[in-house]
Amino acid sequence: MESSHALVHIPGVPSFVTYSWLAMALLIGVALIVRSSLKLIPSGLQNVVESIVEALYDFCSENINHHWVDSMFPLIGTLGLYILVCNFFGLIPGFDAPTSNINVTASCALPVFLATHYYGIRVHKAAYIKQFVGPIRTIYALPLMVLMFLIEVIAHLARPVTLTVRLFGNMLSKHIILTVLMVLAPAFVPVIFLGLGVLVSVVQAFVFVLLTTLYLSSAVEEAH
Repeated sequence: MESSHALVHIPGVPSFVTYSWLAMALLIGVALIVRSSLKLIPSGLQNVVESIVEALYDFCSENINHHWVDSMFPLIGTLGLYILVCNFFGLIPGFDAPTSNINVTASCALPVFLATHYYGIRVHKAAYIKQFVGPIRTIYALPLMVLMFLIEVIAHLARPVTLTVRLFGNMLSKHIILTVLMVLAPAFVPVIFLGLGVLVSVVQAFVFVLLTTLYLSSAVEEAH
Protein backbone atom coordinates (compact mmCIF):
# COMPACT_ATOMS: atom_id res chain seq x y z
CA MET A 1 0.00 0.00 0.00
CA GLU A 2 1.40 3.36 -0.99
CA SER A 3 1.77 5.99 1.70
CA SER A 4 2.54 9.67 1.24
CA HIS A 5 3.17 10.19 4.99
CA ALA A 6 6.04 7.70 5.18
CA LEU A 7 8.82 8.93 7.44
CA VAL A 8 11.51 7.34 5.26
CA HIS A 9 11.01 8.27 1.62
CA ILE A 10 13.26 8.00 -1.45
CA PRO A 11 12.03 10.06 -4.43
CA GLY A 12 10.85 7.85 -7.25
CA VAL A 13 10.91 4.69 -5.11
CA PRO A 14 7.62 3.21 -3.81
CA SER A 15 7.21 3.22 -0.06
CA PHE A 16 6.99 -0.57 0.19
CA VAL A 17 10.29 -0.96 -1.66
CA THR A 18 12.00 1.56 0.61
CA TYR A 19 10.86 -0.21 3.77
CA SER A 20 11.67 -3.62 2.30
CA TRP A 21 15.24 -2.44 1.78
CA LEU A 22 15.27 -1.01 5.28
CA ALA A 23 14.12 -4.35 6.73
CA MET A 24 16.84 -6.18 4.84
CA ALA A 25 19.46 -3.66 5.93
CA LEU A 26 18.36 -4.01 9.55
CA LEU A 27 18.57 -7.82 9.47
CA ILE A 28 21.96 -7.79 7.74
CA GLY A 29 23.27 -5.16 10.15
CA VAL A 30 22.16 -7.12 13.22
CA ALA A 31 23.68 -10.30 11.79
CA LEU A 32 27.01 -8.58 11.18
CA ILE A 33 27.05 -7.03 14.66
CA VAL A 34 26.34 -10.38 16.32
CA ARG A 35 28.87 -12.17 14.14
CA SER A 36 31.61 -9.67 14.96
CA SER A 37 31.18 -10.15 18.71
CA LEU A 38 30.33 -13.82 19.16
CA LYS A 39 30.81 -15.14 22.69
CA LEU A 40 30.75 -18.67 24.07
CA ILE A 41 28.25 -17.52 26.70
CA PRO A 42 25.80 -15.29 24.79
CA SER A 43 24.47 -12.07 26.25
CA GLY A 44 22.59 -9.01 25.09
CA LEU A 45 21.80 -8.88 21.38
CA GLN A 46 23.51 -12.21 20.69
CA ASN A 47 21.30 -13.90 23.26
CA VAL A 48 18.13 -12.45 21.70
CA VAL A 49 19.14 -13.43 18.17
CA GLU A 50 20.22 -16.92 19.19
CA SER A 51 16.95 -17.49 21.04
CA ILE A 52 14.86 -16.50 18.01
CA VAL A 53 16.94 -18.51 15.54
CA GLU A 54 17.04 -21.54 17.82
CA ALA A 55 13.26 -21.45 18.25
CA LEU A 56 12.80 -21.34 14.48
CA TYR A 57 15.30 -24.15 13.95
CA ASP A 58 13.70 -26.37 16.58
CA PHE A 59 10.30 -25.84 14.98
CA CYS A 60 11.66 -26.79 11.55
CA SER A 61 13.52 -29.84 12.86
CA GLU A 62 10.29 -31.12 14.43
CA ASN A 63 8.40 -30.95 11.13
CA ILE A 64 11.00 -31.64 8.42
CA ASN A 65 12.99 -34.79 7.71
CA HIS A 66 16.27 -34.43 9.60
CA HIS A 67 18.23 -35.08 6.39
CA TRP A 68 16.85 -31.88 4.86
CA VAL A 69 16.29 -29.49 7.75
CA ASP A 70 19.76 -27.91 7.47
CA SER A 71 19.23 -27.35 3.76
CA MET A 72 15.77 -25.83 4.09
CA PHE A 73 16.18 -23.83 7.28
CA PRO A 74 18.05 -20.85 5.72
CA LEU A 75 15.07 -20.17 3.43
CA ILE A 76 12.45 -20.67 6.16
CA GLY A 77 14.39 -18.69 8.79
CA THR A 78 15.15 -15.80 6.44
CA LEU A 79 11.53 -15.48 5.33
CA GLY A 80 10.27 -15.70 8.91
CA LEU A 81 12.60 -12.99 10.24
CA TYR A 82 12.09 -10.76 7.21
CA ILE A 83 8.29 -10.95 7.42
CA LEU A 84 8.35 -10.38 11.18
CA VAL A 85 10.47 -7.22 10.84
CA CYS A 86 8.31 -5.95 7.97
CA ASN A 87 5.18 -6.55 10.04
CA PHE A 88 6.62 -4.67 13.03
CA PHE A 89 7.47 -1.67 10.84
CA GLY A 90 3.74 -1.03 10.52
CA LEU A 91 3.54 -0.44 14.28
CA ILE A 92 6.09 2.38 14.25
CA PRO A 93 4.56 5.87 13.73
CA GLY A 94 5.60 7.21 10.35
CA PHE A 95 6.64 3.77 9.08
CA ASP A 96 4.80 1.46 6.67
CA ALA A 97 4.63 -2.33 6.77
CA PRO A 98 5.96 -3.62 3.42
CA THR A 99 3.85 -6.74 3.94
CA SER A 100 0.70 -4.62 3.55
CA ASN A 101 1.59 -4.46 -0.15
CA ILE A 102 0.72 -7.49 -2.27
CA ASN A 103 3.93 -7.21 -4.30
CA VAL A 104 6.02 -7.91 -1.20
CA THR A 105 3.92 -10.83 -0.01
CA ALA A 106 3.96 -12.34 -3.51
CA SER A 107 7.76 -12.03 -3.60
CA CYS A 108 7.87 -14.08 -0.37
CA ALA A 109 5.38 -16.70 -1.54
CA LEU A 110 6.92 -17.39 -4.97
CA PRO A 111 10.29 -18.70 -3.64
CA VAL A 112 8.36 -21.08 -1.37
CA PHE A 113 6.45 -22.45 -4.37
CA LEU A 114 9.63 -22.91 -6.42
CA ALA A 115 11.60 -24.40 -3.53
CA THR A 116 8.84 -26.91 -2.79
CA HIS A 117 9.01 -28.45 -6.24
CA TYR A 118 12.78 -28.10 -6.45
CA TYR A 119 13.24 -30.24 -3.36
CA GLY A 120 10.48 -32.63 -4.44
CA ILE A 121 12.18 -33.30 -7.78
CA ARG A 122 15.62 -33.37 -6.17
CA VAL A 123 14.59 -36.06 -3.66
CA HIS A 124 12.19 -38.20 -5.69
CA LYS A 125 13.32 -37.51 -9.27
CA ALA A 126 10.62 -38.70 -11.72
CA ALA A 127 8.81 -40.50 -8.88
CA TYR A 128 7.73 -37.08 -7.58
CA ILE A 129 4.74 -37.40 -9.90
CA LYS A 130 3.35 -40.07 -7.56
CA GLN A 131 2.41 -37.34 -5.09
CA PHE A 132 0.02 -35.93 -7.70
CA VAL A 133 -1.85 -39.05 -8.86
CA GLY A 134 -3.19 -40.48 -5.60
CA PRO A 135 -2.61 -43.75 -3.76
CA ILE A 136 -4.25 -46.03 -6.35
CA ARG A 137 -1.98 -46.41 -9.37
CA THR A 138 -3.31 -49.10 -11.70
CA ILE A 139 -4.49 -49.08 -15.29
CA TYR A 140 -8.08 -49.47 -14.08
CA ALA A 141 -7.79 -46.36 -11.95
CA LEU A 142 -6.46 -44.18 -14.79
CA PRO A 143 -9.48 -41.81 -14.89
CA LEU A 144 -9.20 -41.34 -11.11
CA MET A 145 -5.46 -40.74 -11.42
CA VAL A 146 -6.04 -38.05 -14.06
CA LEU A 147 -8.67 -36.40 -11.85
CA MET A 148 -6.37 -36.51 -8.82
CA PHE A 149 -3.54 -35.05 -10.89
CA LEU A 150 -5.67 -32.08 -11.96
CA ILE A 151 -6.87 -31.49 -8.40
CA GLU A 152 -3.32 -31.63 -7.02
CA VAL A 153 -1.99 -29.27 -9.70
CA ILE A 154 -4.71 -26.73 -8.89
CA ALA A 155 -4.05 -27.14 -5.16
CA HIS A 156 -0.31 -26.56 -5.63
CA LEU A 157 -0.89 -23.51 -7.83
CA ALA A 158 -3.23 -22.12 -5.18
CA ARG A 159 -0.55 -22.31 -2.48
CA PRO A 160 1.43 -19.18 -3.46
CA VAL A 161 -1.85 -17.32 -4.01
CA THR A 162 -3.15 -18.15 -0.54
CA LEU A 163 0.21 -17.35 1.07
CA THR A 164 0.25 -14.00 -0.72
CA VAL A 165 -3.35 -12.96 -0.07
CA ARG A 166 -3.50 -14.17 3.56
CA LEU A 167 -0.48 -12.17 4.69
CA PHE A 168 -1.36 -9.14 2.57
CA GLY A 169 -5.01 -9.04 3.70
CA ASN A 170 -4.27 -9.38 7.40
CA MET A 171 -1.49 -6.79 7.44
CA LEU A 172 -3.44 -4.31 5.32
CA SER A 173 -6.51 -4.57 7.54
CA LYS A 174 -4.38 -4.16 10.67
CA HIS A 175 -2.75 -1.05 9.18
CA ILE A 176 -6.12 0.49 8.26
CA ILE A 177 -7.66 -0.21 11.68
CA LEU A 178 -4.71 1.30 13.55
CA THR A 179 -4.72 4.36 11.28
CA VAL A 180 -8.44 4.98 11.80
CA LEU A 181 -8.17 4.55 15.57
CA MET A 182 -5.22 6.92 15.75
CA VAL A 183 -7.44 9.58 14.16
CA LEU A 184 -10.55 8.89 16.25
CA ALA A 185 -8.94 8.37 19.66
CA PRO A 186 -5.23 9.18 19.55
CA ALA A 187 -4.74 9.07 23.32
CA PHE A 188 -6.27 5.84 24.60
CA VAL A 189 -7.69 3.30 22.16
CA PRO A 190 -4.55 2.88 20.01
CA VAL A 191 -2.59 1.58 23.02
CA ILE A 192 -4.92 -1.41 23.25
CA PHE A 193 -4.90 -2.08 19.53
CA LEU A 194 -1.14 -1.58 19.36
CA GLY A 195 -0.80 -4.66 21.56
CA LEU A 196 -3.21 -6.46 19.25
CA GLY A 197 -1.10 -5.31 16.31
CA VAL A 198 2.00 -6.88 17.85
CA LEU A 199 0.10 -10.15 18.29
CA VAL A 200 -1.18 -10.07 14.70
CA SER A 201 2.32 -9.34 13.38
CA VAL A 202 3.83 -12.30 15.24
CA VAL A 203 0.98 -14.68 14.38
CA GLN A 204 1.03 -13.85 10.67
CA ALA A 205 4.79 -14.37 10.48
CA PHE A 206 4.40 -17.68 12.31
CA VAL A 207 1.57 -18.82 10.01
CA PHE A 208 3.71 -18.09 6.95
CA VAL A 209 6.61 -20.05 8.48
CA LEU A 210 4.28 -22.90 9.45
CA LEU A 211 2.79 -23.27 5.98
CA THR A 212 6.19 -22.97 4.33
CA THR A 213 7.56 -25.70 6.59
CA LEU A 214 4.61 -28.00 5.87
CA TYR A 215 4.87 -27.47 2.11
CA LEU A 216 8.60 -28.19 2.04
CA SER A 217 8.20 -31.16 4.37
CA SER A 218 5.48 -32.72 2.22
CA ALA A 219 7.66 -32.36 -0.88
CA VAL A 220 10.47 -34.55 0.50
CA GLU A 221 8.28 -37.14 2.22
CA GLU A 222 7.41 -40.39 0.52
CA ALA A 223 4.08 -40.39 -1.31
CA HIS A 224 1.37 -42.40 0.43
